[in-house]
Amino acid sequence: MLRRAKYKANRDKCEFVRQELEYLGHFVTPEGISPLSDKIQAIQEWSEPQNITDVRSFLGLTGYYQRFIKGYSKITTHFTELQCEDRPFDFGEEARESFLALKAVLLSAEVLRIYDPFLPTRVTTDECGYGIGVVLEQHDGVDWHPVEYFSKKVSVVHSIDDARKKELLAFVHALKRWRHFLLGRSQFRWVTDNNPLVFYKTQDTVNSTIARWMVFIDQFDFFPDHIPGKSNRFADALSRRPDHDDLRNSFIRGYQADPEFRDKYANCSSPNPAPSHYRIQEGYLLVHTRGKDLLCVPSDPHLRTLLLGEFHDAPAIGHFGVNRTIGRLRERFWWPGLLRDVTHYCESCEVCRRCKPRNHCPYGELRPLPVPLRRREAIAMDITGPFPKHKTGVDRILTVVDRLTKFAMFLP
Repeated sequence: MLRRAKYKANRDKCEFVRQELEYLGHFVTPEGISPLSDKIQAIQEWSEPQNITDVRSFLGLTGYYQRFIKGYSKITTHFTELQCEDRPFDFGEEARESFLALKAVLLSAEVLRIYDPFLPTRVTTDECGYGIGVVLEQHDGVDWHPVEYFSKKVSVVHSIDDARKKELLAFVHALKRWRHFLLGRSQFRWVTDNNPLVFYKTQDTVNSTIARWMVFIDQFDFFPDHIPGKSNRFADALSRRPDHDDLRNSFIRGYQADPEFRDKYANCSSPNPAPSHYRIQEGYLLVHTRGKDLLCVPSDPHLRTLLLGEFHDAPAIGHFGVNRTIGRLRERFWWPGLLRDVTHYCESCEVCRRCKPRNHCPYGELRPLPVPLRRREAIAMDITGPFPKHKTGVDRILTVVDRLTKFAMFLP
């Protein structure tokens, strides 16, 4: 058939007699089409609630799409009981069944829709101190339905960025993840609860990172749309997944165990802190120095190695040398011994040692002087000092040594 139509098939790129097939972000089987597991990974990996706050966060996620879930109020009955403040928190078997049932309904085909390039599309983003959440939705003529969920933990590099930059970072991640859906299509909506981002193109406070993001964003045809934070519940819930808060908790535990920062953190956490150059923001300890706030990094080898890797090993960095790595780190972070740690890390980097050329001339070879045959044939001289000045004004000694006999003379 292919030969009659004058087509050729590449055997390496073709699969025949298959009952299952991955195609354009979906899993095609004889029973129908379902989304790939990585599209709903954010929901699948949601851990069991450990306290009332976690329960409310998960209910905020599911409640946004409750109009698509049959019997939603019945399924969430046990979650409602868990929110009572006058009862001890007990996530028992019945609550666990409700938790799994809600996740199963959210992942079902009744809620998740297959992407249609001709339907109105919107990307909703939100950020919190430690995570970002994004939802891709389409309107079927009746209501908005989700196509894919996505949440990501904010790296330590961006952990102290302002809300505007984190929200823009969430949008950049969304565009990179769904580039095959959004690039080249008709205009879509970007929904955010950060009002200044609606005017991001006319703002002057642009650094090199944001400028690079803007170059990437300008490839897409979209218009930003602001909504109140209370209306952005689903993306907000994705950004506040409980298991994404481990980075901030690691910093807090590090501050409490580090002798350098323990007292400073306790002082800033008290109701009436003593005046200092330190303050706490979203659980992180910041120090005001050189005209800006720097994030203090506790003496946790994992945290510091993670930071050094981000500023030296990352593909976008390119294995800078010691001075440039220190300069980039000092723009945002501080800890005692930063210079020593960066120097040791760069010198022990296998990629740098293997690939970078040496910047100095080759060391000279050791060439011993010939042994003299007679005394006083060759002598060595050197000046030692300075010493405490003598009353005659002398503070150094000329040392003369015969190289054969080792006879020495010391002349002031």
